[in-house]
Amino acid sequence: MADFILRALLSGLLVAAIAGPLGCFVVWRRMSYFGDTLAHSALFGIALGLLLEISLEASVIGACALLAVLLVLMEKRRGLSTDTILGILAHSSLALGLVIISFTDNQVNLMSYLFGDLLTVSASNLLWIAATCIVVLVLLLLNWNRLLAITLHEELAQVEGVHVTRMRMLLMLLIALIVAVSMKVVGILLITSLLIIPPACARAYARTPESMAIMASIAGCLAVCGGIMASWFWDTPTGPSIVVAASLLFVIGRLLPAGEKL
Repeated sequence: MADFILRALLSGLLVAAIAGPLGCFVVWRRMSYFGDTLAHSALFGIALGLLLEISLEASVIGACALLAVLLVLMEKRRGLSTDTILGILAHSSLALGLVIISFTDNQVNLMSYLFGDLLTVSASNLLWIAATCIVVLVLLLLNWNRLLAITLHEELAQVEGVHVTRMRMLLMLLIALIVAVSMKVVGILLITSLLIIPPACARAYARTPESMAIMASIAGCLAVCGGIMASWFWDTPTGPSIVVAASLLFVIGRLLPAGEKL
């Protein structure tokens, strides 16, 4: 197997395996628009990285983390609904990113950022993705029960001693990290699909939150394999092919007999 295909496969599988459990929280908490907002802020991070000539990965993670913190702080203020705040942050960060890019001297290939460029993953990119996914996985496992508690009932979790605001912040930062590393896999415009479609596939068949998380990871990995195979045999764009494969899994799953939904 060619080295670039192997690196692409490993990168995609790592991201899909972690995006599955995190995506379950996105589905349970109805945070899909939050994922889109983070994706828009990723372009702002790229623009900052190019302007300041710093690591694009670090600048994207910084921008996504900043947006997550801003959202938590703005939600505490009364007067605006969460979806309104997300809409403001999403479009503002996207527009600001495009404006900043116009001031840079770099010839930027926006298509690779918008739709991903998985087949060009280098060894250093793979190490970066692997390290980030391991950090996210460890934090997710250590805080799984608390995150699940605030997802089921925030007030009850607070009574039981869970620091709700801190856990919400942690969840958003973990999603921000995955969004940052997913940019190379499926691109800014399609990042949210990797967080939503695999958990949606698993939801109809899972009996427990843990089984849904595992099944979502498996569905995401199958989508990555299918997308890379389609790209290899039919020369289709890899990122969109992964999303199409995930969508096909969802459609097939809806046609099969389902169990009790979570």
